Amino acid sequence: MPNKNSLLLVALLALAGCGKEQGGPPPPPEVSVVTLKPRAVEITDQLPGRTTAFRVAEVRPQVTGVVQKRLFAEGTEVKAGEQLFQIDAGSYRAALSSAEAALKRAEAQAVTAKLLAERYAPLIAANAVSKQENDEAIAANARAEADVASARAAVESARINVVYTQVLSPISGRIGRTMITEGALVTSGQPAPLATVQQLDPIYVDITQSSTEMLRLQRQLANGELVKDESNQAEVSLTLEDGSRYPERGRLKVSEASVDPSTGSVVLRAVFPNPRRELLPGMFVRAQLSQGTRSAALMVPQRGVNHNPRGEATVLIVDKDEKVAERVVTADRTIGDEWLITAGLSPGDRVIVDGLQKAKPGSPVKAVPAAEEMNADMQAGGTANDVAKR
Repeated sequence: MPNKNSLLLVALLALAGCGKEQGGPPPPPEVSVVTLKPRAVEITDQLPGRTTAFRVAEVRPQVTGVVQKRLFAEGTEVKAGEQLFQIDAGSYRAALSSAEAALKRAEAQAVTAKLLAERYAPLIAANAVSKQENDEAIAANARAEADVASARAAVESARINVVYTQVLSPISGRIGRTMITEGALVTSGQPAPLATVQQLDPIYVDITQSSTEMLRLQRQLANGELVKDESNQAEVSLTLEDGSRYPERGRLKVSEASVDPSTGSVVLRAVFPNPRRELLPGMFVRAQLSQGTRSAALMVPQRGVNHNPRGEATVLIVDKDEKVAERVVTADRTIGDEWLITAGLSPGDRVIVDGLQKAKPGSPVKAVPAAEEMNADMQAGGTANDVAKR
């Protein structure tokens, strides 16, 4: 009979054999992938901008005098033609009265000159008056008519000065603060304005774009890579200084005809509705400018794109042999949480977005759909089981 030691040795060898049969190479690591599918993507640029009033009017006096009244509250809305200041009009009314009296005197003299010229007209034929006397009568009548015209102009000028003592708002808008108070002496054509009125609805936003980017977009539009909408007017949205989104959307209206040599940029002007006066002139904003639509864009989640020591953008894909391969790609821009890839990948490529630390180029992996791809497929009408089968 075999001894106990022999039996124990046989048992250990049997257990070792069972262990070898249950072992073997570990299964390949599991990674999450997205399968690239071309889709239409709206291309937008985020650019810095400043708000500018739609219209600005600096109110200055057109006559000299002492301000009697200020007829507005600073910071309020005023209408075009609304009176803002009253300048002392006493001396201008007196000048108007004097001009009107001079007009009446000129008109009376004109009547006398006209009657004399009419009286001499038949007498000259009968040689009852000399030709010189008749010529003098005709000339006196012409001078009298000229004096009347001059007097009428003087009356109109004096009347205008009286009107100018009422300083009116040239446009509708919000009026700012003023340093002029009652009793202040103002002069015609003075350099300092009495007040400034700004129209704030709508309002301009001046956007700065580099000339390099502008040329690139123009080439893409010409090549058909980007497509404009039917109106060919770019739509613009705004992010305010505090990071909030401005609720109204604007339209790009005009572009500067020259490039600023100091900055290499072009100024684009957009118009925005401003019914609640949230935007004030001089505010810094970030403008999202729609450049067009790329009809067949390849998008990769940002977490799936890395950069090598040379600064090149790279991704890891699962090839047809279910092994990891590295690709150098051209990442044009970020749109939301994705990169727009313009070179280095093709439709149908499976890009690894999760489990990158387990994926080594050349090693086998098990590819499963990433969460966003499963959600997209489920929204398209599939079920979780269908997606898992695919």
